[in-house]
Amino acid sequence: MKETILVTGGTGFIGSHTTVELQQAGYDVVIVDNLSNSNANVVDGIEKITGIRPAFEQVDLNDFDKVEAVFKKYSIKGIIHFAASKAVGESVEKPLLYYRNNLNSLMNVLELMPKYGAKGIIFSSSCTVYGQPTDENLPVTEQAPIQKALSPYGNTKQINEEIIQDYIHSGAPIKSIILRYFNPIGAHPTALIGELPNGVPMNLIPFVTQTAIGIRKQLKIFGNDYNTPDKTCIRDYIYVVDLAKAHVKAMTRVLDQETDPVEVFNIGTGHGYSTLEIVEGFERATGVKLPWEYAPRREGDIEAIWGNVDKANKVLGWSADTPLDDILRSAWNWQKKLREDGIQ
Repeated sequence: MKETILVTGGTGFIGSHTTVELQQAGYDVVIVDNLSNSNANVVDGIEKITGIRPAFEQVDLNDFDKVEAVFKKYSIKGIIHFAASKAVGESVEKPLLYYRNNLNSLMNVLELMPKYGAKGIIFSSSCTVYGQPTDENLPVTEQAPIQKALSPYGNTKQINEEIIQDYIHSGAPIKSIILRYFNPIGAHPTALIGELPNGVPMNLIPFVTQTAIGIRKQLKIFGNDYNTPDKTCIRDYIYVVDLAKAHVKAMTRVLDQETDPVEVFNIGTGHGYSTLEIVEGFERATGVKLPWEYAPRREGDIEAIWGNVDKANKVLGWSADTPLDDILRSAWNWQKKLREDGIQ
């Protein structure tokens, strides 16, 4: 029998791509999502890619009784927990929303796992837990000090990591792999699923592609006074499909191998690109010129961060190897498909 994996936030950007990779690896998938920042049509895209329609339950993970009903309905062996509010800027403006949503949803899932025999959880964490690393700590390893978060969003990731550690330390009969990843970008090569935020995008690439196709008049690059070579922020941009494959490797490990109760891995490329380099790279990869201007810094943004991913390469047997130009073209192809389909 195939093992059943619950993917929370599975109609979202990373969750949908991970569902595809899980199905292609032979797992059955149940998606739970409240559709607060996604669309149920994503399930159709997943089915077109894999030929398999994942089970879908529109449930808010903060509703304990409805979450328990999902556990009763399906024989869930593993969980990949993506569901969370995730915009740095919005979290600064609405901290209680972020703490309530991001902490309660995880705790409800954790509490139900032992009762219904679920063995392992992969937690979607973030490089934001490292705060702004010092120059000598770049690229950051998993041993880098956890710094005071620069935003409530980043703080929820730190607290959730501690909740998982404390719960398993208390004797809960489950295991966890925490994946701290960097900046996922791009879209599936079929252009059937991709990043589709509601409203004005908070992430760089959808803002770039929406500007390129004319939805946005002008791209804003937030901050040109950072202590970096071209004065713009530096991030480790990872292809979402490569990232999704890391979750499959982690799930196989947590379910089938003898491991420590909690393991932590950085998931990135090991290379940093500035915002300006991404904009110029998009123009180079697609041949589309972007209108853009500098804007003031956003509160909560980190200056520069990229990851050391040696541990994931060696222990998980995983690496991110898709060229940047291919990733940026995939995002552009997705945006053009949205236009063809009359969605954007």
